[in-house]
Amino acid sequence: ALLDFGGSTDNTFVIFIQFGAVLAVILYYRDDLVYQLRHVHMDVTIQRLWLCILIALVPAVSVGLVFQNWIKNFLFSPLVVAISLIVGGILFLLAERTAAVKGLPIPREIETITLRQAFIIGVAQMLAIAPGMSRSGTSIVGGMIAGLNRSAATRFSFYLAIPTLGGATLFELAVNLHHIQANDLFALLAGAGISCIVAWASIGWLLRYVSRNSFVWFGYYRIIAGIVILLLLTLGWL
Repeated sequence: ALLDFGGSTDNTFVIFIQFGAVLAVILYYRDDLVYQLRHVHMDVTIQRLWLCILIALVPAVSVGLVFQNWIKNFLFSPLVVAISLIVGGILFLLAERTAAVKGLPIPREIETITLRQAFIIGVAQMLAIAPGMSRSGTSIVGGMIAGLNRSAATRFSFYLAIPTLGGATLFELAVNLHHIQANDLFALLAGAGISCIVAWASIGWLLRYVSRNSFVWFGYYRIIAGIVILLLLTLGWL
């Protein structure tokens, strides 16, 4: 509304914001990605990593494509967002509890992730079809439950964002391309640029955070936010 967007153009703006976030991940890991691209034909470890990413990608993509219209028609509501926030917070706490009981695994590179762990992460990421259920959050929780430490689970989640969000962005852009008008282009590109900068900074901050801290406070934050939304709904203020 602030940028005088409306209707379908609002959706297009969200797509460009998402594109900026995906671009930030690619730029943040550009050196690693370029190296992998140059050596993938002869490095089995790199091939296995991207096979794991593909395996983790399939469950969420399958569910998203099959139930896309149902999700948009029935799940986009403040009540669903509130419940998703609370459930996501509980999952963070359970993941940290599991890690505390089992003991955190030693730091590892994401290239050592197994096919089984990748599938568990993919199944967890399916929960992100619900509004308010973070894609990165569910995949990180899935990684920790599968036996990864926080840093490895977080880094794999960012890698997984490239095909997951990248593919979704390209699909949505193709569907909404005819809504883009010349006079909106500057605002759309500016939004993508700002999104890229913010996402870049967030990636670096989160990686530093998880190297020294747990996700317990993230869990509590989500639960409190969900409860607040439920209270506002009960009072009729939303």
